[in-house]
Amino acid sequence: MRRCTLTLLASLLAAPASAQTPAPIALVGGTVLPGDGAPIEDATVVIRGDRIVSVTAGGAAPAGAEVLDCQGATITPGFVGTQVPLGLVEIGLEPSTVDEAPEDDDADPIRASFSVVDGYNPTSTLIPVARRWGVTSVVSTPSGGLVSGTSAWLDLRGATLDRLLVEERAALHVDLGDGGIREGGGARSSALNRLREAFDDARLYRQRRASFDRRGLRELSISRLDLERMSEALGGDFPVVVRVSRSHDILRVLAFAREQGVRLVLAGAEEGWMVAAQIAAADVPVILQPMTNLPAQFSQLHARYDNAALLHAAGVPLIITTEGAHELRNLRQEAGNAVASGLPADVALRALTLEPARVFGVDDDYGTIAAGRVANLVVWTGDPFEVTTWARQVFIRGESVPLTTRQTQLYERYRDLEQVPRGLRGLPRAP
Repeated sequence: MRRCTLTLLASLLAAPASAQTPAPIALVGGTVLPGDGAPIEDATVVIRGDRIVSVTAGGAAPAGAEVLDCQGATITPGFVGTQVPLGLVEIGLEPSTVDEAPEDDDADPIRASFSVVDGYNPTSTLIPVARRWGVTSVVSTPSGGLVSGTSAWLDLRGATLDRLLVEERAALHVDLGDGGIREGGGARSSALNRLREAFDDARLYRQRRASFDRRGLRELSISRLDLERMSEALGGDFPVVVRVSRSHDILRVLAFAREQGVRLVLAGAEEGWMVAAQIAAADVPVILQPMTNLPAQFSQLHARYDNAALLHAAGVPLIITTEGAHELRNLRQEAGNAVASGLPADVALRALTLEPARVFGVDDDYGTIAAGRVANLVVWTGDPFEVTTWARQVFIRGESVPLTTRQTQLYERYRDLEQVPRGLRGLPRAP
């Protein structure tokens, strides 16, 4: 083993410096929106490898750097898609391409150990579409049941987990919307009691694991793997994201989180504006879709466009999401509509970048354009929240990724119909 180590060390020392240290890339002349501060005009952003080396106003590119002219462009951190099953769903109506939840109607409603990493498809055709519109990372999220499972933070580059996985256990997800209540017993009280029993059992398991292994505990309501995952949530290893809509239900969830001692994140919260002060007092972040303003369910009767603005005004940390994996291309439009309804633009940007990184525990590396951070960047033609703007270039871990998608490939293939065979064989073409 020592000989192999010495041989490897010798080969590394003998390798040319260019092979060990990649040449830097300098983005010069653009306006940087860092995600946590004032814009930087005429900025120079230097990338080396997968990290940002420096961000300066009017700075010079380092010697030997590949220089990219960003005059007139806007540079932002890459956006983060949250509360969506990207990589778990390809065609919603084809069961063989859906891995976000068990298909069996009789499946256990407590699925804490269900991990999206085991079913994530890094070659999904939806990933290039999301990248093309500035999404560089995703918190891929399961659905279904009362406790849906465990999400993961992944970068949208690479074909293997070792190249794209950032955090295998980003959060535990609970559904106290209409679907989760139905699977948890059919009534809000039944679902909340089932959830309380599961967490109580997980706490007992956490305190007396040795007794559990010796079969010295009473019968517990959930499986060993579910107990393990829920006990990790009780220990604060990751937050618990609860999908809930109605204002009174939000207050009950806030009380439940205090009772159980978990780090709570609300998702949905369509009526959150009605109890914004209580959410802010509990210092609980909210993941929301700003363009939800219609009562798709009775629990969303008071949904409104300025929900995000009102929550922010009360002091609630926000994360902006969209309807699903197929709609991630619209993430910036969700943010733009929140801005149109009163949310400050810098807060909307933070809600797509730094706030998800902070909530899911990776803000030491992600969420801002600053020295030492992972180089997930997007170069836009203008204001990223305007529909006429598009991404000129996207960097993920310092690598410029292609912006081609299945849709652009089909467009290129069929844009010149004269080159496409058509008509009945043997019959002349129309003049």
